Amino acid sequence: MTSRKSFCLGLISVPLALLLCTPLRAAAQSAPPAAVTVASGWQLQDAAKVKDSAEKVSSSGFSPAGWYTATVPGTVLTTLVNNKVYPDPAYGENNRPEIIPESLNKASYWYRTAVEVPGNYAGRHVWLNFDGINYSSEVWVNGAKVGTTRGAFIRGKFDITERVKPGQKAVVAVLVWPQPHPGVPIEHTLKNGLGKNGGITALDGPTFLSTIGWDWLPGIRDRDTGIWQKVYLSATGPVLVKDPLVTTDLPLPRRDSSDVAVQATVENVTDQPQKGVLKGAIENITFEQTVEIPAHGSQKITFDAKTTPALHIENPRLWWPNGYGPQNLYKLHLSFEAAGTTSDAQDVSFGVRKITYSVPDSENLTISINGVRVFIRGGDWGLDEMLKRIPRERLDAEIHMHQLANLNLIRNWVGQSTGEDFYELCDKYGILLWDEFFQPNPSDGPDPDDLVTYMANVRDKILRFRNHPSIAVWCARNEGFPPKSIDDKLQVLMSELEPTRRYQPSSTSGAGVRSNGPYHWRTPKEFYLVTDDFFKTETGSLSVPTLESIHGMMPQKDWESINDDWAEHDFARGAQWGDKYKGQLEDRYGKVRNLADFVRKAQLMNFEAYRAMYEGRNAQLFHPTTAIITWMSAPAQPSFVWQLYHYDLEPSASLFGVRSAGELQHVQLNESTGQVQIINNLPTPLENAVVHETVYKPNGSVAYQHDAQVTAPADTATSAGPVDAPAKVGKNLSLLKLDLHDANGKLLSTNFYWRGATGSPDDLKKLDKLSKVALDASVTRNDSEGRARIALTLRNSSKHIALMAHVQLRRKSGERVLPVYYDGNYVSLAPGESRTINVDADLKDLHGEDALMVLDGWNTTVTPASASGVSIAPNKEADPMQSPETGLPFQTEGLRQ
Repeated sequence: MTSRKSFCLGLISVPLALLLCTPLRAAAQSAPPAAVTVASGWQLQDAAKVKDSAEKVSSSGFSPAGWYTATVPGTVLTTLVNNKVYPDPAYGENNRPEIIPESLNKASYWYRTAVEVPGNYAGRHVWLNFDGINYSSEVWVNGAKVGTTRGAFIRGKFDITERVKPGQKAVVAVLVWPQPHPGVPIEHTLKNGLGKNGGITALDGPTFLSTIGWDWLPGIRDRDTGIWQKVYLSATGPVLVKDPLVTTDLPLPRRDSSDVAVQATVENVTDQPQKGVLKGAIENITFEQTVEIPAHGSQKITFDAKTTPALHIENPRLWWPNGYGPQNLYKLHLSFEAAGTTSDAQDVSFGVRKITYSVPDSENLTISINGVRVFIRGGDWGLDEMLKRIPRERLDAEIHMHQLANLNLIRNWVGQSTGEDFYELCDKYGILLWDEFFQPNPSDGPDPDDLVTYMANVRDKILRFRNHPSIAVWCARNEGFPPKSIDDKLQVLMSELEPTRRYQPSSTSGAGVRSNGPYHWRTPKEFYLVTDDFFKTETGSLSVPTLESIHGMMPQKDWESINDDWAEHDFARGAQWGDKYKGQLEDRYGKVRNLADFVRKAQLMNFEAYRAMYEGRNAQLFHPTTAIITWMSAPAQPSFVWQLYHYDLEPSASLFGVRSAGELQHVQLNESTGQVQIINNLPTPLENAVVHETVYKPNGSVAYQHDAQVTAPADTATSAGPVDAPAKVGKNLSLLKLDLHDANGKLLSTNFYWRGATGSPDDLKKLDKLSKVALDASVTRNDSEGRARIALTLRNSSKHIALMAHVQLRRKSGERVLPVYYDGNYVSLAPGESRTINVDADLKDLHGEDALMVLDGWNTTVTPASASGVSIAPNKEADPMQSPETGLPFQTEGLRQ
C-alpha cells in the first residue's frame, strides 16, 4: 500500500517548503540513487511493555532500554530464539507450549531502528519500502505515522520525504499486530495423533495459515508474526514507474521468432503536471514514448511488436523447464526521464517462452512449453521454513535439489512460500510454479471475512511476480472452490492483470486435476492405480531421513524409542500412518534391531515408494496421465514424512528414487503389470533402442538375460514386453537390472528392482541374507570456482549384488558437509559393475579441511582409499551391528495427553 501526501504542505514554513521542493524541479542526477537495505540496528519489544506513545517511540529521543536485538527480515520468535529467550523450536520438543508460550501470538510488538538517509537522496522523493509484514502494521518515522499494511503478502511503500533529511539519521518504528484469529493448535503426540488441520486462522486469509498446526507442522507459537521480508529505502523523482509487465509469444510450431509486449504504469506523485519520456531497453533493442501526466495522475503505457517493430525478435533465446533446455533470461530496463534526469527506473528479468494448457488428443490439463509437452513431475511446498528463516542460500540449495531430482514444478500450496528469492530461483533452475492464493481446503478453516484485505494481497502478489517465466498456473484454492464473492473478483483480476496464464479455481477439480492422496506408505504396485486423477496434485509417503539427520533433530534419549518427540516431528497417527509404518516396514524387511537398522530398512522403503510414485504415472505417460506432484518435496521442520531431503538439507533415498523415475528417457518395470516400459518424455522418437534385462539370484549369479529392441515414439510409454524369466526364477527372491541403450550403444538409463517370490512379492526379508560386499573405490578432488568437486568411482569386484550403497560427504574431522549435490546415490551394483558419483559442495563448507567420503548401505561397506585432499572410509555408525539391540519400541508410559 502506498501513502501519498502532497510534497509541499501548507503546514510547513515557506522557507522550508522552498528548501524541500525546489531541488525536485532542478535535480541534476541522471539516474536514481541506489536503494539501501535496512537490515541492521533493529530492536524489538512486546508492545505491552512499552508505555510511551508511538510518537515518542519513533523519535530520536527515545531510549529502547531492555529491547532485544531484532532479526530483520525475521519473525518475532526468530528474534527471541536468537536472543536465547527460547530454544530453537525445530529441535526435539522445544516447541511445546510450556517452553515457548502460546501468548506470543496474542501480543503486538514494536520494531525500531535508526537508519541514515543517503545524502544523494537530496532533492528527491524518499520512500520507505516493506516487502512483507505479518499480519498488520502501523509505520512511524521520526514521530509521525506514515502508513499501514494488512496481510502478510502485500508490500508497503511510503513517501517519507517530509519526515527525513538526506545525510541524517531517521528513526523507523513499526508496530506489528499478529493475525486476529490465531486459533488453538492441537499438540502432536502419540496419544493425540496429529489432530485436525488448520482451524479458525483461515478467517484471516492472507497469512501463514499452516502455523496454527497441520499434520506436517506443529503450531508455531507466534504464528510467524513480524517483519518477515526485506525493508529498504529508495529515492525517485516526481514520476514513478510501476507494475511492469512483459509478455512473449511464439508462432508455434515455429520457435524462430518472438513478439514481445511491454506494459507499465507511470504515476505522478506531485501537485504539478509532469512531462517526460518512458524509455525501455532489452539488450540492443530500445523504445520510448513521450508522456504527459496530470497532477497525482497515472497512465498505463504499452509497447508491442505492431507499434514497435523492434520488439519482434528473431531467433530468441528461449526459457525451458528443467530437462527440456536452458533457462535463458532477458532483462528489461524501464526508466522515466525528464529534462535529462531519470525520475525512476525498473529492471525486470523475463523469459521468452509460450505456455499452453491443452492438446488435441486429451481433455486433461496438459502443460506445454514452447510447443513441447511437459510431463509434470512436481513437489508440493507447504511452508518453506517453520519460522520463515529463508536466506537466499537456503532456498537456492532447496530448489537446486528439486532440479537434481529431475522435478520440473513446485506447487506453492496456499501461497505460503511467497518471496522474491523463491521466484527468481525457480526461474534459474527451470522449476515451473503452480502458484496458489490464500485459502485451504474448506474443511480446514472458514472463508476469509475481510474481502478487501484478501483481494489487495492477491492483486499485489500478481503484480509483483507475474513476470517470472516459471509461473505456469494461478490457483485460487486448495482442494475446494473459492466462495463466489472471491471467485468473481479473481476472474476479473485475471482478465485485467494476467493475460497469458491459466486460472485454476481448485487444486482438485477440472481437466483431470485431482488431489486427495493417499499420503501413507504403499507397496510399489499400488502407485499404478489411476482412476480419474490424471493431473495429480497431491500424493505422498513417509520419508525417513538419514541416521545422522535423526541424531541431529532430537536428543539422544529419544533415539531408540518412538515417543512424543517423534510425534512432534510428524511420526504419529494421521494421514501418513506413522503409527503403522514400523509394522509395514517389519512385514516387508524383517524385525528392526535398533534405530540404525530402522533407517537402513527405511531407505529401501523410501526408494521403492518414491520411485513408484512417479513411475506409476510414467506408465500412462500423456495417455491419460499428465502430472504427478508429491506431497511434499520440502520439509518446513525436521520431519519423518513427506520430503525428498531433510530439514538439514541432506537428501534421503527418496530424492534418488524420484531422480531415477524422472529421467526423460527412462527404462522401468511396471510393477503392476510386470511389463518393461520405455518412457520417452522427449518430443522426438527414440529409435532402435535396446533394453538389456538381467535377473540375478540372491547369491549374485545370473538367472536370466534378454535383449529387446524397441522404438519409442515421442511423449509415450512403450512396452518392451514382460520379463520372461523361467518360472523357477520366481520361486525365490530375485533382483532385476534393466539397462537402456540407444542405437549407438550409449547407456541412457539403468534401473534396479528387488522382488519377492511368486505369491509373496512383498516379503523381502530374505534380502537380509545377501552376502556382505566391500566395494573398491577410487576418488579424486578438483576444486574450481569456489566449489569442491569430487569424483568417486565405486566398483563391485565381488560375485554378489551390492544393494543401495549410500555415500555422504564430511569434513576430515567427521562433521557432515551440508548441502551437497550428488548426481547419484543409493546405488546398486551388479558383480563387476562400477559407477562414478560426482559430488559438488561449497568449498567454504569444508572449513579448510580435507574431504572425507563415508559409505554405508544395505549390505555394503568400502575398502578405504585416498587421494590429494580427499579419502573414503566406511560409515561404521550406520551399521546396525555396531549398536545394541533395542527393537525401537513405541513408548507406552509417560506420554503426553
